[in-house]
Amino acid sequence: MAQKIVKLGLKREKNHLYYIGKDGNVWAAPMARAGKKGGKAKKLTDAGVKKEKGFLYFLDKNGDVAKATMSRGGKKRKKAAKKKVVKKKVVKKKKAAKKKVAKKKVAKKKVAKKKKKR
Repeated sequence: MAQKIVKLGLKREKNHLYYIGKDGNVWAAPMARAGKKGGKAKKLTDAGVKKEKGFLYFLDKNGDVAKATMSRGGKKRKKAAKKKVVKKKVVKKKKAAKKKVAKKKVAKKKVAKKKKKR
């Protein structure tokens, strides 16, 4: 669960992204929507939050600054069994002999006979 740090009671607007900046203050930026780019962020209030490592800081539904522990690492995976390394012998490749190019026979074109007019 999240812990409330500072009670501000800010009213949230639709289509805005609220976050706690590196300086510990509350910032709001208009969100990008279809065909429209987002805008510049505006500083709302000086919350004066001192951030600790391993926590996520956010503005909750009531408009107060809250923090929650970040889950790190995800699900543990099984370790793969180590394979034995086998050295392979180096084999020298022989150069391939050049193949003879087959010559194509030139076909003679048949001359079409012209029909006589009657």
